[in-house]
Amino acid sequence: MTAAWTRALLPLAVIVAIAAIFVTTRPLDFLSAGVPPAEELTVERATLDGEGLHLTVRSGAWEPLSIAQVQVDGAYWEFTLTPDAPLGRLATARLDIPYPWTAGEPHVVTVVTSTGTTFEHTIAVAAATPSRSPADFAVFAVVGLMVGVVPVATGMLFFPLLRQVSRRGLDFVLALTIGLLAFLLIDTLEEGMEAAARAPAGLQAGLAVWLAAGGTFLALMWIGRRGGRRPEGRALAFYIALGIGLHNLGEGLVIGASFAIGETALASFLIVGFMLHNVTEGVGISAPLVGERPGWPLFAGLAAVAGLPAVAGTWAGVFAFAPHWAVLCFGIGAGAILQVIVEVGAFIGRRAAAAGDGWITGSGLAGFGAGLAVMYGTALLI
Repeated sequence: MTAAWTRALLPLAVIVAIAAIFVTTRPLDFLSAGVPPAEELTVERATLDGEGLHLTVRSGAWEPLSIAQVQVDGAYWEFTLTPDAPLGRLATARLDIPYPWTAGEPHVVTVVTSTGTTFEHTIAVAAATPSRSPADFAVFAVVGLMVGVVPVATGMLFFPLLRQVSRRGLDFVLALTIGLLAFLLIDTLEEGMEAAARAPAGLQAGLAVWLAAGGTFLALMWIGRRGGRRPEGRALAFYIALGIGLHNLGEGLVIGASFAIGETALASFLIVGFMLHNVTEGVGISAPLVGERPGWPLFAGLAAVAGLPAVAGTWAGVFAFAPHWAVLCFGIGAGAILQVIVEVGAFIGRRAAAAGDGWITGSGLAGFGAGLAVMYGTALLI
């Protein structure tokens, strides 16, 4: 190592050493002598079966947290804690409570720590959590296909009509694509922040949404423009499908989580609403292919990229939902959607320059507004 590198790393080494001393010796603990430590406990997942209630909890406290008692609907109840030890910061444990829950009824679980601090979790509608049987996997796969692949493929059936429209008409459709993507971007970020609010504060989930979105956006921009290329035609259609697919992953998470907590009526409304919502996505994916002669294998592949993530999201929502993983998915989806918005906007700009028009045209503004209006209108059904 050269002397220059040694001099450059020395300040960093000093900072690391000071931080290590503070963490290990904790010289300022005397300031909080006699004050009980602040405790934080988050219920990440609750499952119900014939043996009772099962909760996965995560500690956000800096000091070890001990679970002393559990109440269900105001009555103290026996429980089993695994692992049976105080929880360190961000550590997880499983609470098994042999409580005879009643289907369709709400139940309130209160976890009491050794310091007397209480944390409540409400099960709004008690229902048996779906098992991980092949039959259940198949059923929820069909749900994901109906939400993702089927409506996207249906929207692609408009492709022959797109080939008949004028240049202004195609500009309208491309701007409509930006409108629907802009709506999906806002919706994805909103879903991500809602999931972050349910995650332990120690995980900094709100910040993770923005970091995941920014990192994904930059990575996809670098991949899409390697060698000075700018995606058009099939490449642009693929990126649109990818961005929509990552958003549909989040939609699947929401549907699956609704089934997992027994909100089957809500899940059914979500399925219908998302199906109508996603038809326009197929139109947007097809628009960059006008002027080419794509075959059905290409359309099938694009429909799979855009729709199959809904299957994976539904499975994850039903069987393995956790707020912090949902945050990561929503952040990645938002970054991918933003990349597509930038690339479609650049594509519209290049088309306008080639035709001698300005970047903003009446047909473009009308298409963008129509995209927002269609997505908002179908969102009212969700």
